[in-house]
Amino acid sequence: MISGVILYVTAIIVTLISFKKDKTKTNEALYKAWRMFRNIIPDVLSIMLFVGLSLSILTPSLISSIIGEQSGIIGVIYSILIGSVSLIPSFVVYPLGATLVQNGAGLPQVAAMMSSLMCVGIVTLQMEQKIFGRSFAYTRNAASVMMSILFALIVWLVMTWMY
Repeated sequence: MISGVILYVTAIIVTLISFKKDKTKTNEALYKAWRMFRNIIPDVLSIMLFVGLSLSILTPSLISSIIGEQSGIIGVIYSILIGSVSLIPSFVVYPLGATLVQNGAGLPQVAAMMSSLMCVGIVTLQMEQKIFGRSFAYTRNAASVMMSILFALIVWLVMTWMY
């Protein structure tokens, strides 16, 4: 919360300095920022709606029943699929992972899910295509899926090596 206040205060101070230096350029920049914000609002609202629905439908007990310790590679695939289509704020991902492990989910499955939750964005793909282009959006998401698989494999190897 403190960091948010610091960022807002800094932004206001820098904007005031910019306004004092050149009112015309600052007004133009603020107008452009407002237009960009106005254009992106429908996408952000639809994402927030999807987050709310996801959190109400995909409870930790349901997810851990699908990706339990014995689910193996199928559980990893399910984890990546669930993580790819869910949109959860980053500060929720780590407690969710801990809850899943406490409810019987396997560590490789949780590693894959956490990685895909943080990196893969099927829900945000349309907005990402608008901003960065189709090729970049698909390449970044494909690379993120591969990294999620790699993370699950590394966790599985470490677990088998340690036990």
